[in-house]
Amino acid sequence: MARSFILWLHGLGDSGPANEPIKTFFTSPHFKNTTWAFPSAPSNPVTCNYGAVMPSWFDIHEIPVTANSPKDESGVLKAVQHVHAMIDKEIASGINPDNVFICGFSQGGALTLASILLYPKTLGGGAVFSGWVPFNSSILDQIKPPAKKTPILWSHGMDDRTVLFEAGQAGPPFVEQAGVSCEFKAYPGLGHSISGEELRSLELWIKSRLQSSS
Repeated sequence: MARSFILWLHGLGDSGPANEPIKTFFTSPHFKNTTWAFPSAPSNPVTCNYGAVMPSWFDIHEIPVTANSPKDESGVLKAVQHVHAMIDKEIASGINPDNVFICGFSQGGALTLASILLYPKTLGGGAVFSGWVPFNSSILDQIKPPAKKTPILWSHGMDDRTVLFEAGQAGPPFVEQAGVSCEFKAYPGLGHSISGEELRSLELWIKSRLQSSS
């Protein structure tokens, strides 16, 4: 298999290294040439936690997050630049953009969505877990045609009380109006967490999209 790159973006208050066990779900030989990255967010004051400083990709104004929660669009765009720099580095090293995947949970899922939509090239795919749309509709006008071809997998627990299910459910129709393909999967009984079932589905989803040649 050709080389591939999977970037995992963690949720609020978490760290990259704490999420590295996710790799253990990717047992297929298709991933033997995969480079993984689990970056940690910088520490910032977070409004929903009364200004406490913690690892955060951008500001979150309220918990639970709803479909209509206030958005820190400037913070999101700054974080997107950081993600894009990591992707650019891997592509410059010779990895086919079609074999680059961005995945994230909660706040990291919201950042995944923004990073995929605003990247100037078509990537292998983006996977959003328990995320939401972290920007206003005006951002849709900035999506370049190649980005509209990047497939998105969106998974959300129906019992999520931190990022409400309705916030996740509102995502796919929102991005589809810009011509972006988005597959939505609902998980009954799942709260604000990521399940083994979701990760096994992710492995199959990425494996089916990996390009065998560079």
